[in-house]
Amino acid sequence: MTIPGSGTPALGVEVCAVVLAAGEGTRLRPLTERVPKALCPVGNVPLLDRALARLAGLGLTGPGRVAVNACYLGEQVVAQVGDRAHLSVEPGDPLGTAGGVGRLRDWIGGRGVLVGNADAYLADPATPPGADVAALLDGWDGRSVRLLGQPADDPAAPGTFAGHHFVGFSLLPWRLVRDLPATFGDLVRAVWRPAEAAGALTVVPYRGTFFDTGTPADYLAANLHAAGPDGLVDRSAEVDGPVTRSVVGAGARVHGAVDRSVIWPGATVAAGERLVGVIRAGADLTVPAAR
Repeated sequence: MTIPGSGTPALGVEVCAVVLAAGEGTRLRPLTERVPKALCPVGNVPLLDRALARLAGLGLTGPGRVAVNACYLGEQVVAQVGDRAHLSVEPGDPLGTAGGVGRLRDWIGGRGVLVGNADAYLADPATPPGADVAALLDGWDGRSVRLLGQPADDPAAPGTFAGHHFVGFSLLPWRLVRDLPATFGDLVRAVWRPAEAAGALTVVPYRGTFFDTGTPADYLAANLHAAGPDGLVDRSAEVDGPVTRSVVGAGARVHGAVDRSVIWPGATVAAGERLVGVIRAGADLTVPAAR
């Protein structure tokens, strides 16, 4: 039995969680030449921390129930996670979504696994993080694959599942995880499509807002959504220039004008500069991001 909305699987189904944070974030370069994508801040909170908070909202915390994989700039991810989760540091190049889960088979150890992409920005103003994705777990039988999704503009477009596009979280049974090798591969081809073909895949709709943050435009859009119409300025930032509808990080120094932009922690906007629709990192990196 399960309580509707509780995020609880059927009796006897144990679930752990894996946050995928190993990727290079190539589409966000040059930002990700300095910081791994999982640690890029959205609304002044690293994406990885948002993912861990969402899992905590489901009651999934600690290294016994939550794992994070790392590879590209992995030492930064390891330092950020600390003792909050089990860490799987992949040598060489990232193993992809399937390989990352496969490398954690011994840790997963017979449990179902909720897999989340660290770069997924999810927000539902009506429901707190965790509760907003709880329907993925409600009454799960431990046998089928579930994906969190939103209706696609073109339900028949490649990459869709039952007319939905994937929005960052999937629930996988142990029977489909136990044989995943710790070699490069993706969950779409290794697990999701085969489950779909076997009639064992269900899409659970997500009613909130989703951005994958993979491009500068989507990354900026996620930040502006998180900031709201009034913007978000960290109280430790030094601001004496006009700032509108923007996100300004901790320790940033803003002496010029900023509109609809993201100023990373510690970054500088010099007097006389006017930034519109960009991301500023440090004192010397400006990435255009407006759509």
